[in-house]
Amino acid sequence: MISNLLGSFSRKLALLKAVCLLIMAPSMAEAEALGATKEQADVTVGCLYPMSGRAGVLGRDSVVGIRLALKYLEHQGGPDSPRLRILLGDTKSKLSTATTLARRFLKDEGASFLCGVVNSSVAIEVTSVAASEGAFFVGTDHASSRLTDEFLHDRYFRVTNDTRQSMTAGALFIKDFFSEHLAKKPLRISYLGPDYEYGYQVWSDFRQALARFGVSYEITGVLWPRLSEPDYSHYINELIRQKPDLVVNSLWGGDFVAFVTQATDTKLFKTSRFANFEKGGDYEIFAQLGEKMPLGLLLASRHHNNWPETDFNRWFVEEFHREAGYYPSSGAQGAFTGIIAIAKALENAGTNYRNPTAVKRAFERLTLSTPEDPTGFQSSMDPDSHQIRQVMAIGETVPNTQFPPASVMLGNWHIYHPSQLEREIKGFE
Repeated sequence: MISNLLGSFSRKLALLKAVCLLIMAPSMAEAEALGATKEQADVTVGCLYPMSGRAGVLGRDSVVGIRLALKYLEHQGGPDSPRLRILLGDTKSKLSTATTLARRFLKDEGASFLCGVVNSSVAIEVTSVAASEGAFFVGTDHASSRLTDEFLHDRYFRVTNDTRQSMTAGALFIKDFFSEHLAKKPLRISYLGPDYEYGYQVWSDFRQALARFGVSYEITGVLWPRLSEPDYSHYINELIRQKPDLVVNSLWGGDFVAFVTQATDTKLFKTSRFANFEKGGDYEIFAQLGEKMPLGLLLASRHHNNWPETDFNRWFVEEFHREAGYYPSSGAQGAFTGIIAIAKALENAGTNYRNPTAVKRAFERLTLSTPEDPTGFQSSMDPDSHQIRQVMAIGETVPNTQFPPASVMLGNWHIYHPSQLEREIKGFE
């Protein structure tokens, strides 16, 4: 009884803080600025995140992550590190708003960098703006692999994993986890993903990865709910009817919370194994669902509060909690890494930090430590794809009350290093 009351109070406190952050979020007319003043700054960075709607928690957490990055740089940066001015803009998850903000930051505010963006379809438009204006764009949360493929330009760099990496890890996990089943018969798979760029690319990358590993499978169904769908009952009933061995889901944020909440009242999780190899293991999911989060789901995310158990990750999670009053979603770590990456690339460019060619080369040679790096590993940039190389962790939902109001976290980890993932991807290509 007491634990339930405390959990309820923690959730209400977190919601109150989120509402306060939303109220204080900058409008298009007056963007909030962090870091150096306009007069002091060597470089201006325009950061684009949703601060409202179902994706708003990722944007608000990203702002806290940026604050922590500036604090980290203040103590860790060298005396010659360029001083950063960070502008924050609320995209509202809309293409027109994001592109308007991007142009304003570049043309009116003198930004030479854009960073952030959660939605992949929005990121495709923003990267086009950056390319046309000759600006750098550092992606921190969107994941479509098309950004480092057909839409790649020489000043785009992504500092979190993409759909190709996560679904390669997911296919490797399936090959291992379902090995006994696969030795007897094909795996029956149903897919459910959001009806836009990101969902389509996850499905494409996943099938390609299964083919690379020779995983024998049958498609029992493919479902495409719209973004912010209020009622998933039709889709849940259809998945139950299809009777797959495995449901692969790529909903994220509030959409994933809504889906799982509605599915817990059905037999879906009892009749099929359930996986989300992209964002299903984000802490915001566990915090919002609390004791309603089912056990035995197979999930991943771009950052985990309880893995790796390194001093850096513990520092990041604890500092975020001190700053915000609740624990971070993966968006916070992505934004943190984006600002650290920009600062380090500029520092590595030395006195040529105003030279775009020198900065581009510095990014292509970039190595840096991040909260999600396990002991003995450093993230590094692939100079060809401009996609960061990072370790992928997939886990299973198990009881864990270390990070309230969550009562479930991931455990039983399966870890995949980039050397293994890239070997599989490039070997097939």
